[in-house]
Amino acid sequence: MIGGAALDLTLTVVLVAFAGVFLICFMKGAFGGGFAIVGIPLLSFVMDPVTAGGLLAPLFVAMDLYSLRYWKASTWSKPDLLLLLPGLVVGIGSGYLVFRFLDHRAIAIVMAVITLVFVGLWFLRGAEVKARPRSAPKAVAAGFASGVTTMVAHSGGPPLAMYLLPLGLGKEVYAGTTSLFFTVGNLLKAGPWLLVAPPNHQVWALMAICLLAIPTGVWLGWRLHSALDQRQIYRACYGLLIVTALKLLWDGVSGYL
Repeated sequence: MIGGAALDLTLTVVLVAFAGVFLICFMKGAFGGGFAIVGIPLLSFVMDPVTAGGLLAPLFVAMDLYSLRYWKASTWSKPDLLLLLPGLVVGIGSGYLVFRFLDHRAIAIVMAVITLVFVGLWFLRGAEVKARPRSAPKAVAAGFASGVTTMVAHSGGPPLAMYLLPLGLGKEVYAGTTSLFFTVGNLLKAGPWLLVAPPNHQVWALMAICLLAIPTGVWLGWRLHSALDQRQIYRACYGLLIVTALKLLWDGVSGYL
């Protein structure tokens, strides 16, 4: 058991945590999932990362289940999910072992560098949205890498995006596929995270408050998704990958300083 630091449930903590959860919900509504890490820096202002992970793990499940109200089965790419999900399951199990026994800072740095190279190559190619053929080995590798990184850093988006974005899926199918993928992933990792960082009564109370952010946050994100066209969605996803990669890189490097 690792556990987080004690949490004082002050007004500042409540407001910052609520804002962070709202931002994550907005991203899930707009892009289906995978960019939860963009809201985590807000939480880091008022609590340590392990406590934040324990707070978010059950909330992710609630967010994902609510998001499926918008990302229904008709938006899922089932052939890709069949390839991705087995790797995700194994990756989450491996990520739990990494978190408990190995140095997860190095994984964050490696994942950040790979992501930045991937995005850089996309911009060098002229930022095109061009469909490429499905690859089973790449899907399995992406599912596994996403499982590891979502477990150790709530940042499983980059590996999944690096597989899905080049396929040129429709914007609804891309969002729906990522939504279901992370619904499964967050259900699987909630238990291990609760073992790593068992919430105390103050964390449970904060979770209950943050639940109120979910409906409006997801709905507003979904409205943004509806307003953007395919190219704008893809550009936004690649831009968010840069933000996510830089955050991962900072987390990894700063851990050694």
